[in-house]
Amino acid sequence: MKPVDPTEIPQSLSVFDMFKIGVGPSSSHTMGPWLAARRFLEERTPQQIVKFTRIQVELYGSLAKTGEGHGTDIAVQLGLSGQHPETIDISTLHQRVRAIADSHELRLLDQIPISFNPTSDILYHRDESLPEHPNGMKFTGWTEDGNQHEEVFCSIGGGFIIKRGELTTPSTVLVPFPINCADELLNHCASQSVPISSIVLKNELSWRPESEVLEKLTKIRDTMIDTIHRGCRVDGILPGGLGVQRRAARMARKLIGSEVPADREKWIATLKMQRDSFPRVLDWISCFALATNEENAAFGRVVTAPTNGSAGVIPAVMLYHMCFCDSADDDWIKFLLTAAEIGCVFKKGATISAAQGGCQAEIGVSSAMAAAALTEVLGGTPMHATEAAEIAMEHHLGLTCDPIRGLVQIPCIERNAFGAVKAITAARLAISREPSEARVSLDAVVNTMWETALDMNAKYKETSEGGLAIQIAVNLSEC
Repeated sequence: MKPVDPTEIPQSLSVFDMFKIGVGPSSSHTMGPWLAARRFLEERTPQQIVKFTRIQVELYGSLAKTGEGHGTDIAVQLGLSGQHPETIDISTLHQRVRAIADSHELRLLDQIPISFNPTSDILYHRDESLPEHPNGMKFTGWTEDGNQHEEVFCSIGGGFIIKRGELTTPSTVLVPFPINCADELLNHCASQSVPISSIVLKNELSWRPESEVLEKLTKIRDTMIDTIHRGCRVDGILPGGLGVQRRAARMARKLIGSEVPADREKWIATLKMQRDSFPRVLDWISCFALATNEENAAFGRVVTAPTNGSAGVIPAVMLYHMCFCDSADDDWIKFLLTAAEIGCVFKKGATISAAQGGCQAEIGVSSAMAAAALTEVLGGTPMHATEAAEIAMEHHLGLTCDPIRGLVQIPCIERNAFGAVKAITAARLAISREPSEARVSLDAVVNTMWETALDMNAKYKETSEGGLAIQIAVNLSEC
């Protein structure tokens, strides 16, 4: 299979391809391998699985170099165990993994026990990459009758996975308004005289009835807000050995003047009372983003938006609008629909994988998504919305991914706060000018982002081999 090309991404991507509920810290290094491990077993028959005596997992490229920091080893064990990132009780996550390490036994799909030693059965090929994608992995299973089962997967960002032999992520849904680029989206909006969210909803009805769309969107919204609320109430040090202190809860207490109410609605009511103080609003935006990504770094439940590493930007901007702007009851629906479509434009025309494009592909894309979404709910036109997305990405172009020790903590957590603030600024800048004043289109910036990704040195693509990651490693070794 040739390397993954964004032009091969199918026209029909659902809102819920872009927004997935899962577990941190990384959509490409945690959720993707987790889902690949499950799929490896789910594509075997029960008669085959019951005969397995051993399974080996091999990680390549970026997955190997930063996999331990991103929890890839944890993810594949939980996937093989039959757990799902959307439904697992996250309070049992580490307990389950410790039990496998202590007993050297793993129960396939939570049923079939086999011998499994994470130390020897998960291999890290740090100096070898698969040709298809930097995030490659291979699963090999041996059965008692001597047969061998092998599959190769790539985790291509945002929790999307592709198996070797597949050209793209599978999709057979035909939508009434196919969209491969921003110009096509704008043309549909113009021909129907509707905003972006209306086009997206009409397409989404090709997958499921409107009642189900609303139900799933509500679950996405509630998960985002619950993650922020939880992050605003938890202190402590993040796992991984860097000793990063959680800050969101401390910020929230200072802003409120007391403990954050355990009741989510009381907390939101408290937030709305502070809408007339610009410094407090600005601090809350940062707090929302930090809270989400501290939860993500601690293996908490988050929504990929469009990735885990950038999961804080869109919820922060959405909650900003809900609490501090004149928000209509259904604005959050329009917000999520619009944000998702802008994410799809970037996925089809470039990438949302930091291993392919650096952090411009994560924080940059999430900021662009949030900027367009906020523009729509603030009353901007579809042209204003795409301009806001362009402005947001324009000021993230070239942003590298250089996580210290491979952990989604420094500089990742703070980048979400900056991405959220940039999105709000981009939205207001776009609305304040005439569309004719724009000199760069969203499609142009998408193409530029992809070209920048291709030109970017591999050490700045989630390998922890350059930038801050290597500087800190050198400084620590000298101390």
